[in-house]
Amino acid sequence: MELNPRIREMIRNRNSLVCVGLDVNPDRIPQHVMSGIDPVFRFNKAIIDATSDLVLAYKPNLAFYEALGTEGWDILKRTVDYIPDGILKIGDAKRGDIGSTAQKYAEALFHLGFDVVTVNPYLGWDSVAPFVQDEARGVFILCLTSNPSSRDFQYDVTDGRTLYQKIAQTAVRWNEKNNCGLVVGATHSDELRQVRDLAPDLPFLIPGIGAQGGDLEASILSGTDELGEMAVINSSRGIIYASSGEDFADTARRETQTLRDSINAIRTKKSTP
Repeated sequence: MELNPRIREMIRNRNSLVCVGLDVNPDRIPQHVMSGIDPVFRFNKAIIDATSDLVLAYKPNLAFYEALGTEGWDILKRTVDYIPDGILKIGDAKRGDIGSTAQKYAEALFHLGFDVVTVNPYLGWDSVAPFVQDEARGVFILCLTSNPSSRDFQYDVTDGRTLYQKIAQTAVRWNEKNNCGLVVGATHSDELRQVRDLAPDLPFLIPGIGAQGGDLEASILSGTDELGEMAVINSSRGIIYASSGEDFADTARRETQTLRDSINAIRTKKSTP
């Protein structure tokens, strides 16, 4: 099945838009976990065990694993393999290069088992094409990111369009195999509506909820499609580091359930005439 229809099917099967970002920093892992064997993977495993029935997706950020050296790649592979079937596996790599280099990035990341990868389109189609050759796998293209300095370039206007608007329109054209989506930050709720209007059918990965202060209700009302679907709402630190004690997994579960239920209540509001 093509990636985007599969994302919609997952949303309906799991009744969730929640993505848990597995941005694992050993400095923030509870001490009782760090004092044992294989602490990073055991931490990930505990988070997944506690939340897997509540989520749509998990999103490891590769930087946190690359920083651990060769051991980090092994932990990342085992983490992705541990995620249960039927849950979207997002590789937050933000890759962006040309030709054979982009091809090798795509091969490496999909070999790890990811369904979809974040990609930087700054180099144009060459940097995206290798990631969308298989219709069952694809990309979330950086469009309007959640960080404050996103305004340095993404709001620049050419021919009456901002850069982020042009990226959204271009992604729609590139979506020939129905496996392109967009990254649009929750910290830009007004612009999120603009992007949804430009790309009504694409799935959006929406970071910035929680620690970054994005508006949840505005993000759901503006970022989902007309059915209240096709959005993946990410929370990382607000879930996985909600507690530094022995109850960290139980607390992560409570935070995940609260987020899922809050999102679904807003989705219901959107779909009610």
